[in-house]
Amino acid sequence: MNKKIQLHDLGNNDFKKTWDYQEQLFKQIVDIKIQNRREDSFLETPNYFLFVEHPHVYTLGKSGDLSNLLLSEKQLEAKGATFYKINRGGDITYHGPGQIVGYPILDLENFFTDIHKYLRFLEEVIILTLAEYAIIGTRSEGETGVWLDVGTPFARKICAMGVRASRWVTMHGFALNVNANLGYFDNIIPCGIKGKSVTSMHVELGKEVDEQEVKEKIAKHFSILFDAIFI
Repeated sequence: MNKKIQLHDLGNNDFKKTWDYQEQLFKQIVDIKIQNRREDSFLETPNYFLFVEHPHVYTLGKSGDLSNLLLSEKQLEAKGATFYKINRGGDITYHGPGQIVGYPILDLENFFTDIHKYLRFLEEVIILTLAEYAIIGTRSEGETGVWLDVGTPFARKICAMGVRASRWVTMHGFALNVNANLGYFDNIIPCGIKGKSVTSMHVELGKEVDEQEVKEKIAKHFSILFDAIFI
């Protein structure tokens, strides 16, 4: 089993361009796995982790409801935003500047073969990262992602998640609001959940947050939880 993960920070990068790159890495891993099964070989499968920040974009998961996007095509254009219907789980979400997006593209057979466990580990990575800033992140039953003040009238989401997995290979991932402009969430029903608000680390802390530092903490907790080495 290969526990090494190639870490790439793509900086500010177009969503479609990054999605295409994810698909390329995803296919590379799947093709190796298919070859191993066909030829009874043992070629090592690589793992990747992409950090990225996207220009303003709304994405809708494969089971999502388009009515959760509250903007017309012209209104999207006026806001300088784009929209894509994509092949991850979950409903609608927003990506934009001030948000750290993480895309782990892993062969889970290098780690464990349990999608439920994988999602809980992703949540735990964010919960542990937030704890380093004295922000108490928790899970909300039946709602993937990381929330604050669950079970109160002030429940709000700070990190959205949606993944795709095939042949135990993952893609897509999480989006943590660090210094995000929350006004862009007013144009959607986030994750299709009505009556719940969103928040960002800088709002909770009352100051701008060092995004590079947050990435380093995310990578640290990810490597510990997954017993992995970033290269």
